[in-house]
Amino acid sequence: MALIDPQQGAATYQRQARPTPEALVRSHMQLVRKIAWHVHGRVASAIDVEDLVQIGMVALVEAANGFEDRGHAFATYATLRIRGAMIDHLRRHASICRSAMVRRRELAAARQRLEARLGRAALDAEMAEELGMGAADYREMVDDSQAVHHESIDEVYSDHSIWFADVEERADEALDRDRLKDAIAEAIRTLPERDGLVLQLYFVEEMNLEEIGQTLGVGAARICQIKKAALDRLRTSLADWA
Repeated sequence: MALIDPQQGAATYQRQARPTPEALVRSHMQLVRKIAWHVHGRVASAIDVEDLVQIGMVALVEAANGFEDRGHAFATYATLRIRGAMIDHLRRHASICRSAMVRRRELAAARQRLEARLGRAALDAEMAEELGMGAADYREMVDDSQAVHHESIDEVYSDHSIWFADVEERADEALDRDRLKDAIAEAIRTLPERDGLVLQLYFVEEMNLEEIGQTLGVGAARICQIKKAALDRLRTSLADWA
């Protein structure tokens, strides 16, 4: 019977036990969202948080593919790559993002005025009339207000890859979940912007009070007060929900 070299056996075990790039990506997706919200909190509405998440996902996949275990945790390495990719994107498109932000605010203000009068969602034609412009000019303004698009994720995205699969469990009673979700979303829309953001970061992004405070530039105690006040308002708004 052939003898196995202990050192060779240990090396073989380490190679087998080392996480695959796919496993690294799947286990660090939440890290991307957490970093995206931190960065988003510092640039306000200059870019949508989901655009930052997309940039971070590309960086995460690249980091997982290029990672070499030299005694450093992958999370540390990936954090530097993800945050760096987001900051580089913001620097490259700073002027575009600022102009888009101005247009987006103008559109949001007009939509809020119009829908308050109509009591329903505004149509594009009605928005164009509210802003005193033609349909083509309005469409151009909407296009200019959108965040900068980037296509590099297509190089690593695949419909057949479980890296990008939705791993959330689906509720059996989807209809009731959707109705409750709509009621909560409508109630949150009536909250002040900062209150809604605090709830989003706490319950959806699963950030703690200290992390939210760092993101918004206030203390954890103040975040706790804002969260409590926002939840009290939501409970009042949803008291009659069925």
